[in-house]
Amino acid sequence: MNWRVEYLNLAVQEEIDSWPTDMRAKLARIIDLIEDFGLHHVREPYVRHSQDKLWEMRVRGDDDVARAIYVMARARRIIILHAFRKKTQKTPDRAIRLARERMKELDP
Repeated sequence: MNWRVEYLNLAVQEEIDSWPTDMRAKLARIIDLIEDFGLHHVREPYVRHSQDKLWEMRVRGDDDVARAIYVMARARRIIILHAFRKKTQKTPDRAIRLARERMKELDP
């Protein structure tokens, strides 16, 4: 069974669409690696555990850094809950809070 990476909703898609082209391409590459080889073969610097059930895809662009916070769902599915460009070293608490809120929309 192959892995699938999905966006939770249109808001997440719009967050990613707001990124510069180079960063969107790098995120697409990480997603391709996960879907082609499986999450267990993709490690840092591409993905990293954040908190509890939340993980992040790590993207470095020419001028900026971004993250896509995701959760692993059933049947080898990954759901991206929130995507944002980083301004500080640490992932902002508000980004984690938003991802947790959006996680509540998933099937129990």
